Amino acid sequence: MTEPAEVETTGRFLVLLQEDAIEEGLAELGAIAGFDPNTGEIGSDTLQVFPQLGVAVVSGDPALLAGLNGAAERPGPVQIVEPERVVHAFDAAPAEEPEEPGQAADESVLTWGLQAVGADVSTATGKGVKIAVLDTGWEKDHPDFTGRAITTKSFIAGEDVQDGHGHGTHCIGTAAGPRKPATPPGYGVAHEAEIFAGKVLSNAGSGSDGGILGGIDWAVANGCAIISMSLGADVPAGTPYSQIYETVAQRAMAKGTLIIAAAGNASSRPARIAPVGHPARCPSIIAVAAIDVNRAIASFSSGSADKIGQIDICAPGVDVHSSFKLPEKYRRLRGTSMATPHVAGVAVLIAEKTGARGYELWARLAGTAQRLPLPSTDIGTGLVQAP
Repeated sequence: MTEPAEVETTGRFLVLLQEDAIEEGLAELGAIAGFDPNTGEIGSDTLQVFPQLGVAVVSGDPALLAGLNGAAERPGPVQIVEPERVVHAFDAAPAEEPEEPGQAADESVLTWGLQAVGADVSTATGKGVKIAVLDTGWEKDHPDFTGRAITTKSFIAGEDVQDGHGHGTHCIGTAAGPRKPATPPGYGVAHEAEIFAGKVLSNAGSGSDGGILGGIDWAVANGCAIISMSLGADVPAGTPYSQIYETVAQRAMAKGTLIIAAAGNASSRPARIAPVGHPARCPSIIAVAAIDVNRAIASFSSGSADKIGQIDICAPGVDVHSSFKLPEKYRRLRGTSMATPHVAGVAVLIAEKTGARGYELWARLAGTAQRLPLPSTDIGTGLVQAP
């Protein structure tokens, strides 16, 4: 596998604003980029504002916007400017060769993933805790979720939340699907959690930073304790993490919302270990690696291949059964995308049991992980465990 090219961008820009001076920052932006923030243009292609996070996405002259960068050298309400990136669902291609045979995983009742993280023996259900899954949307007619409280919103222009891809429905199922579906096995970690399904990737499986940030802002505003993001962009080794996403993650955590993201599927082990992708490489976002049923690191799982991106924890991510778009209804997928909702679901269970949020929830999640005989650069503190 070759080193990825530079990250693809949209031509728009992310702008981090001083948290207590958002209106002043917008006024300064408008003066530079040539728009009036008071004309009702907010929400258009010209300007999107995410007030919970203190971030804007703008279109404008790159040279003029670049002049706003560097709050350290030039005090003011506009702090950092970055190009807006294109992002994709982090699902791994089907294996070219059969996976190693499993250790006789019995999935007659629950998936091997739920058993591996201890959800099968936990008394926690996720009841009363809100989780946001930001992905390709939600299969609104899936029969396994009849009667569940599911709040939805699309951040993709021209597409409603209906999942035409299937990836989002699969991730929602793992994080918070049923334990006793009409067709076994049960596959949801936090099966009584309150689900927020945000469509930030299109039916083709791609999106942009603006959509993701819109989804994060929505989740924070709705009091979601956990955000699960099985998406991102692969990056070349040595790529700096996004300072804007890092600040967003810190601001979200301060409001009680923990962000968990897939590390990426760019490795071809053992020949090459790829670095953690964007945005999971940010220090304040939990980066999730994938293991298989034998507790071995998945061949595709990105790792701590440079000194910037770091794996924090691992979870089942190979041959994962979960809900899917209709008419298929179920599918088995592989990827750090499949590992991430296992971690997010367990975080919901810990949040329910302990009342922990933000930094405390992260500490409990990492501190109770099961140690495995694998390098921490591959799996972080270990295999996530339900309380």
